[in-house]
Amino acid sequence: MHRMKRVEDSQTENTFLVMNKHINCYGRLFGGVLMQWIDEMAGIVARRHAGTIVTTACVDNLNFKAGAYLGDIVVLIGKLTYVGRTSMEVRIDTYVEELDGTRRMINRAYEVMVALDENDNKVEVPGLIVETASEKAEWEGGEKRYVLRKERRREGY
Repeated sequence: MHRMKRVEDSQTENTFLVMNKHINCYGRLFGGVLMQWIDEMAGIVARRHAGTIVTTACVDNLNFKAGAYLGDIVVLIGKLTYVGRTSMEVRIDTYVEELDGTRRMINRAYEVMVALDENDNKVEVPGLIVETASEKAEWEGGEKRYVLRKERRREGY
């Protein structure tokens, strides 16, 4: 029997304070720092789902919508959207949290992570139970992105 897990079993939230070491020469959060945080988040979500070592296979999409600045609180929320046999698609939404607690989205990313054993061989991951309408919509989008990624690989992209 193939084991199954829910989206919320691996959903993860992480919070950062933007400090001087995170700022680029234009006074904004350096995109490379945010990309590191996003990649770490994707790895944590995937590891929690797979229960194995994971590695980044690809950053499928990374959309910067707005900047973050010195002193901002940045919140990343990562969750699984789609799983294949050995791969997992993770969506990471990044927000700036205002003083009143409201959150403004500044980035959305999709990463594909692959589960590995201790010898770096791909291993099967648990299935994903999709329950809500939004989870089902994400799954359908993930299926389409999975097919597109396969097509791009065939084309040598």
